[in-house]
Amino acid sequence: MSTMPASHGHNEACCNIPPVVTTGYEPKGSYKEYDGLKTYATGPADATKGIIVIYDIFGYFDQTVQGADILATSDSQKYQVFIPDWFKGEPCPIEWYPPNTPEKQKDLGAFFGKNPPTGVAQALPGFVDTLNAKHPEIKSWGILRVKIVSLVTSSASNPFSAAAECHPAMVDPKEAESIKVPLILLASGEEPADKVQQFEANLKGAAAKHVETFQDQIHGWMAARADLSNDRVKEEYARGYKTVLDFFGKNWS
Repeated sequence: MSTMPASHGHNEACCNIPPVVTTGYEPKGSYKEYDGLKTYATGPADATKGIIVIYDIFGYFDQTVQGADILATSDSQKYQVFIPDWFKGEPCPIEWYPPNTPEKQKDLGAFFGKNPPTGVAQALPGFVDTLNAKHPEIKSWGILRVKIVSLVTSSASNPFSAAAECHPAMVDPKEAESIKVPLILLASGEEPADKVQQFEANLKGAAAKHVETFQDQIHGWMAARADLSNDRVKEEYARGYKTVLDFFGKNWS
């Protein structure tokens, strides 16, 4: 599908999701430990599909946790959902974003130097192995969120059967050339349009694809930077998750 602005209401999902809570969200799941990492776990124990959500650089925000619960509690396919704490309690302070001062740029650069996306991508297959040992009922895995999605799904060691890349920073069209699994990319208006379009064009080998730009949303609108007190953001936050669930339901066998 072509990249389209969200304002047209493109591809309304077939599933229903819980109402989005604006403030004071109460998580439906709990925190457990897997492979030495604190991990938010949610969803029905009898689900045979699992989703690993990669939080953005700001860690466990209510908007991110609520998104995981939405994936786990829609009325369509059942999913168990896990958010591992890759930063081990030391996420990036949200005050550093946007990096509009030299000091913020320096701090953000140092954070990525310490926590490169490639590090998480390389660790994911082993983390999936740990989850498989603890949850043999889960027969296949999906992944959701950022740049790490295309890094791991384009690798030879990819353990995922479906993928959703939401407002990814550092879009690299080259990675799309090696992706074989169904992949949905939902870009914000802040991602470079030319790179998003080229990424879509390069997804020739993907089993299924959907690429869409939510033109009036900022980078991070489906995670920590979502201002859910804004009606438009809340609407598009919900529609983003519904679109992902619809894509997974149709293309993840």
